Amino acid sequence: MTAPVVGVLALQGDVAEHSRALQACGARVATVRTLAQLASVDALVLPGGESTTIDKLLRRFELMDPLREQIRTGLPVYGSCAGMILLADRITGGIAGQQTIGGLDVTVRRNAFGRQVDSFEERLDAPALGAAATDPPMRAVFIRAPWVAQHGPDVQVLATVSTGPAAGKIVAVRQGALMATAFHPEISGDLRIHRAFLRLVSQR
Repeated sequence: MTAPVVGVLALQGDVAEHSRALQACGARVATVRTLAQLASVDALVLPGGESTTIDKLLRRFELMDPLREQIRTGLPVYGSCAGMILLADRITGGIAGQQTIGGLDVTVRRNAFGRQVDSFEERLDAPALGAAATDPPMRAVFIRAPWVAQHGPDVQVLATVSTGPAAGKIVAVRQGALMATAFHPEISGDLRIHRAFLRLVSQR
């Protein structure tokens, strides 16, 4: 069976890092900058970066409304950090006029963990991702990261922070064909999030 083509939105952010992680998991990868490229992929990754910049570029490249429609009709999408903000139906801490693609019934707090200088790594509780007891703990890289402040009843919590002052904060979720993380698995070398997303894609 042919591997799915997973697009990586290539307007700004960690495009190369996500592409390498997906390829390491066996996916065929294509960059997406145009409507034709968006229409040609089986799934899409929204990379970490600057959510306000990606929002503006989505509108400039006339991709915002088509992407909303693709999500409405079932396109699997995974967003990391800025991608989580873009997939949220509601955000707090955004700038005036900031838009999201939407699709996830969550309220996301932008820059919840602080500024760039407050970047850190943290251990996560992530039993929903299917890690065996013998697997190493999932450590996540947070860079100006959001968290999920509220979520609707159809949203599945995939991971929470396990230690420190942010213990219990929700940092990974799924709703239907959509997944999002507040952290950056594309730069940590841990492929479990990308593999989980590809399993989701294969089920569609």
